[in-house]
Amino acid sequence: MPHSLVTRHSEPSAGDDGKSIPRKDSPFVADTGPLIALARIERLQLLRRLFGNGLIPPAVHREARTESGRPGAKGIAQAITAGWLRVAPLADDAQLADFLRVVDAGEAEAITLCLQRQGRFLLIDDARGRTVARHAGIPLVGVAGVLLAAKSRGLLVAVSPVLDDLEGVGYRLSRRLIDGVRRRANELT
Repeated sequence: MPHSLVTRHSEPSAGDDGKSIPRKDSPFVADTGPLIALARIERLQLLRRLFGNGLIPPAVHREARTESGRPGAKGIAQAITAGWLRVAPLADDAQLADFLRVVDAGEAEAITLCLQRQGRFLLIDDARGRTVARHAGIPLVGVAGVLLAAKSRGLLVAVSPVLDDLEGVGYRLSRRLIDGVRRRANELT
């Protein structure tokens, strides 16, 4: 049985055909890394087209440095200005302090926000962050799953060039994950 796009596995999952997450009114929540990576390769709009609106906590907004001119920052700022990606405040939550003991502020706040707002899923690739979120019962999606969903829905012709673009900007995905994505996309050479 293929892995689901939404996963609770400890290993970052590539996802399946992208049909596991229908577009719904409930927004997704995102961590910084996948947003910056997709923005740097000019593929951030895939999130909006696949999943609709998204939320980020204040720490992710700070980490993205949308006013800095750094690679990816402009794309994230444009998504916020367009309104499909919103910065959402956190309610006071004792769980946040627990998460901060294990992961960085962006990941801790993203996990907390996903729990507080009952986000449809958390977009995150960081292994430790995924483990913490999985233990909290949060559905997970990584960049690889986004790419497979985009190909499945006809938004990408192929995932391999996009994986190469991610590698070109220094976004790290394991060789095992890349090979798995290419296999699921029927792009192994």
